Amino acid sequence: MFILELGLIGLCIALLPLSWVWVKADDDKFRKLVWLTTFMTLDLVMFGGFTRLTDSGLGCPDWPGCYGTSSPFIAHVQIAAAHLAMPSGPVSMTKAWIEMIHRYFAMAIGVLIIAQTAIAWRARIKRLPLHVSPWWPTALLGLIVVQGAFGAWTVTMKLQPIIVTTHLLLGLLLLGSLAWLAARMTPLPAYEPDAARWRVAALVALVLLVVQIALGGWVSTNYAVLACTDFPTCNGAWIPPMDFHHGFHLWRALGMDGNGDVITQDALVAIHWTHRTFAFIVVAYLVWFALKLRRYASLRRPANWIVIVIVIQFLTGLSNIVLQWPLPVAVAHNGGAAILLLLVVVLNFRIACSRPGRAVLPARDTAAV
Repeated sequence: MFILELGLIGLCIALLPLSWVWVKADDDKFRKLVWLTTFMTLDLVMFGGFTRLTDSGLGCPDWPGCYGTSSPFIAHVQIAAAHLAMPSGPVSMTKAWIEMIHRYFAMAIGVLIIAQTAIAWRARIKRLPLHVSPWWPTALLGLIVVQGAFGAWTVTMKLQPIIVTTHLLLGLLLLGSLAWLAARMTPLPAYEPDAARWRVAALVALVLLVVQIALGGWVSTNYAVLACTDFPTCNGAWIPPMDFHHGFHLWRALGMDGNGDVITQDALVAIHWTHRTFAFIVVAYLVWFALKLRRYASLRRPANWIVIVIVIQFLTGLSNIVLQWPLPVAVAHNGGAAILLLLVVVLNFRIACSRPGRAVLPARDTAAV
């Protein structure tokens, strides 16, 4: 019964953006729905970071509900008892609400993608001009099912770092895929004859960014943000004592090494130092790449934004160390990484499509009405 209640909550949340798209007085409803879903997925990724950073991932220690109910209101007795038994533990009413709000919005995005899938297949069956294959939203629907499974394992496997990191990366894969679909549904800028030569460089930028995000996720899920307490050195040394073997042993419990012992400080330093050091490579490459693309009118705006977001990322990353990991700054750092991913994906799309015959897509569609 509570599964049905959870579904209704997700549907009610999704009805707000669906209603906004429906009442818009134009024919671009499907494109607006995709962009709105992309924006909400970005919000969900940031709220997922907030959930992790507030240690709320086990605020409801079961899945998909909270102590077998659809709301912390209903489960208040069990939550109060768990908090009384362990006041400093992972369960409290505040943490339970943070975790359940994260799940509610994830379900709402699932509803929005189901709506996209239904609209796309209806357009295919009725031969309406939607300008996108229905297999795109169908693949996104499959991806969000896999993402939901990793969300469940995040809870049932007690925040095991590799599971949590994979959950984060799948969320970013969903975000990037939605951004690509949204860009595909949007009229392209004027054709740039020379931009296509940057395709390989754009792909390298995307790969480097994804690796850096994965390293950042590994830092966060292992709570290694404060393993180095100074900058630019790490604990007073350029190359401090580090244990890469245990730090990057993937299959292990939270706070433990591969042998089941408590993870050492040297292992946490290895995790932090690797993320920090690789950041210099990624920043240098992305700044060089963005500055090179500023010569193209169709690429100048996202390229400028990449430089701006990188500066913000550097400042928030440094603040996490100097200011001892303040929550708003840590959430902003997570969000900045997601925004960078969006910008690099958009650049990859525009460069990949920068050739004759694919300069502009129709600006209107009637399949979504």
